[in-house]
Amino acid sequence: MTSFRPLDPAFPIDRQIGIDASPVVLVNVFTLDKADEQSFLQVWQGDAAFMKSQPGFISTQLHRAIGESPTYLNYAVWESTAHFRAAFMHPEFRSKIAASPAVATPHLFQKVAVPGICVA
Repeated sequence: MTSFRPLDPAFPIDRQIGIDASPVVLVNVFTLDKADEQSFLQVWQGDAAFMKSQPGFISTQLHRAIGESPTYLNYAVWESTAHFRAAFMHPEFRSKIAASPAVATPHLFQKVAVPGICVA
């Protein structure tokens, strides 16, 4: 069963999805036991396939920590928090994540412009 641990306890994902912003990037760190990796990957694949079919989904990528750490990082780009919220709160998605053995740490971000370095 997936449990959620906020990256910022003062501003968990449940509060973030109530803010209208676009586009947004979901960054999610998953921690799990090494024995649960194959189960996690199967559940994540199903979750990602569901999200990919939702309006406003742009892209996603999963990364595994190097070495012996069974820690994963996923980022997903969405057109808006409204699109992400609809997919995240969808009953089908909620039932899918219940099967994951990971602790998820989701957080939404927006691009920031830094002159001479990157654009928003």
